[in-house]
Amino acid sequence: MNRDRAQELPGKQQIEPKESDPAMYALLKTINSPAELRALERRQLGQLAEELRAYIIESVSQTGGHLSSNLGTVELTIALHYVFDTPNDRLVWDVGHQTYAHKILTGRREAMARLRMLGGISGFPRRAESEYDTFGTAHSSTSISAALGMAQAARLQGEHRRAVAIIGDGAMSAGMAFEALNNAGVLDTDLLVVLNDNDMSISRPVGALNKYLARLLSGGLYGAARKASERVLGKVPQLWELAQRVEEHAKGMVVPSTMFEEFGFNYIGPIDGHDLDSLIPTLKNIRELKGPQFLHVVTTKGQGYKLAEVDPVLYHGVSKFQPDAGIVGGKPGGKPSYTQIFGDWLCDMAALDKRLIGITPAMCEGSGLVRFAQEYPERYFDVGIAEQHAVTFAAGLACEGMKPVVAIYSTFLQRAYDQLIHDVAIQNLPVMFALDRAGLVGADGATHNGAYDLAYLRCIPNLTVMTPADENECRQMLYTAFGMSTPAAVRYPRGAGPGVEIRKEMQALPIGKGELRRRGAGVAILAFGSMLKAALDAAEALDATVVNMRFVKPLDEELVRQLAGEHELLVTVEEGTVMGGAGSAVAECLAAAGVTRPLLHLGLPDKFIDHGDSGLQLAAVGLDKAGLLSAIRSRLGA
Repeated sequence: MNRDRAQELPGKQQIEPKESDPAMYALLKTINSPAELRALERRQLGQLAEELRAYIIESVSQTGGHLSSNLGTVELTIALHYVFDTPNDRLVWDVGHQTYAHKILTGRREAMARLRMLGGISGFPRRAESEYDTFGTAHSSTSISAALGMAQAARLQGEHRRAVAIIGDGAMSAGMAFEALNNAGVLDTDLLVVLNDNDMSISRPVGALNKYLARLLSGGLYGAARKASERVLGKVPQLWELAQRVEEHAKGMVVPSTMFEEFGFNYIGPIDGHDLDSLIPTLKNIRELKGPQFLHVVTTKGQGYKLAEVDPVLYHGVSKFQPDAGIVGGKPGGKPSYTQIFGDWLCDMAALDKRLIGITPAMCEGSGLVRFAQEYPERYFDVGIAEQHAVTFAAGLACEGMKPVVAIYSTFLQRAYDQLIHDVAIQNLPVMFALDRAGLVGADGATHNGAYDLAYLRCIPNLTVMTPADENECRQMLYTAFGMSTPAAVRYPRGAGPGVEIRKEMQALPIGKGELRRRGAGVAILAFGSMLKAALDAAEALDATVVNMRFVKPLDEELVRQLAGEHELLVTVEEGTVMGGAGSAVAECLAAAGVTRPLLHLGLPDKFIDHGDSGLQLAAVGLDKAGLLSAIRSRLGA
């Protein structure tokens, strides 16, 4: 929703954060479950919304997390739990970064103090965490499919419960959401889809007329009248067709013409998602309707916190901050992140080659494309949350002589795996993938960890896979990958590197060649990407050889065989899953050559790594200096 429109919504209240006091959350502290929420009098819900919004601001300012999207769903969350019999009725939240109010109202208020911390609650819905988290989410556009499955299960089991999918934040731009809508309309299932419209400018500001119409269309009178008309006029096809046209014309005068009814849904709305007097009666009416229902609510990201309303993108995902001061810029002179290095390289490369095209699936800021979008708008494409389309779109560009660069998180490329193989690799097209957030990502946890890219990429023919060990090597590898005439991927971690000097001049690296970084004896550590520094630190205590392997595919097989001939133990280290990863490539190389040598593979274990500080995550899986030393010494029997 555009910002001018946001200012026109009625009933907006500004929460000025203040220091916590015993009376500040007097009503909120009495709510430990939705059952207690439903016991409140209707007039108390406004106060509850104010307290809940203030509590979210205070909590997130102390822990970090997603802020603006959660502030926008306070009233909607209250209304859903107030009207529906949760957890018997299923609420399925899309993406999940709009569920803090949901968590607080479902018994996790005090647990917010350790939000996204090691051992604390997740920032996303998680089935193992609460019976109210009916479906685990964190990637977008899954809610309608999951809720449809739950609704069908209830029908097949003869159980009376409702399923509600809450989708928004651009998630409707993904094909999966429309696949589910298409299926739901055909099945004629009792399903409610709530579109939380906060950024897409789907409709005009809502008002009294639209509120009245929403109640009317969701009420029994309209549904009964429509069914009666169908029974009577359906016997005369010409009259029924005319009646339908009149109905659609009448509705179109005051509500937006919508494709959702073409999918078989009864469209209701738009209504103000911050107006409990509109939300609650509308939801109560919809609860009694049969078949697929689509409720369109309009909300404001950052609602009630002025700074977040003005810049909801900045306040989407935040670190700790002072609520009264808001987010302030980082300290000057800090180390650049790998994301910044990519963004700078992209602009530098675009100046040298007019064929370069930058593509992102709705992650402009997160992937470092802001400057590129400003300087080269005609060559910048944000395709929405549509990873499959992004990859095949890039393939089409490559077919016509362009040089597309797909900037995408490691965890999100998983969603376009078929396109990567079928549309890019089989055709051997020069599409370059810049894989951000490779390895462990910290507070976002298992759903966002880039743990599997090395394993799922290295098995694809024609694809080159590079793993930079530092900032300068990242820049040079990006240049190397772009210059190739075949598919290539450069995977780099979240955050900053070790702090090496970045050379402005770009030079292509020899494909498939590693480099010796330390000469030792007995043990050779083959480090891939971000693990080089920890490997060098551990090698000092072991007097071990260290090699920066650089390439997972093609692997420097000559160097691997040489190291095997000169050392008693080879140790592979990678910030990716051990199963099928870079270490497996080394083992396959030696096996093919008939070389027998003791191997120790260190990397991510065969389990999902929970959220927490990234340093603690690495230590927990033995990928810091202490962990490497312990594992190697144990293998040596020392």
